[in-house]
Amino acid sequence: MSESENELIKTATDARLRSVAPFSKFLVGAALRTKDGKVFTGCNVESASYGLTVCAERVAIWKALSEGERDFTDLVIVADTEQLTPPCGTCRQIIWEFAKHAKIVLANLRGQKEEVDIGHLLPKAFDARFLKEASR
Repeated sequence: MSESENELIKTATDARLRSVAPFSKFLVGAALRTKDGKVFTGCNVESASYGLTVCAERVAIWKALSEGERDFTDLVIVADTEQLTPPCGTCRQIIWEFAKHAKIVLANLRGQKEEVDIGHLLPKAFDARFLKEASR
């Protein structure tokens, strides 16, 4: 693991502490790096209306996209769990659409880490290709 990757894990771990999770107490942090080396962080933010809750991965991606970024190289997701926590289904879809070429690393506070591939996490993904086919 490179020093740069370790720094990104630390950044995601720090972002985790900014989570707003009064109901689940499940704190998650994410760090997304652009091709130019900019880093955008995210943390999960819960709502009393659970359907309005937003995951750390999506927060980081939305922040980057809203700043005009489109080319991502790395995404780190950190949670305090025994087993490494993969992104939820909604996040997998958003990662596929906006950061599918980024290297994804799952990490926990125990020092475990694993690189995962979005194609493995979301096989047969739906994206804009299908919308173009439907409009023909």
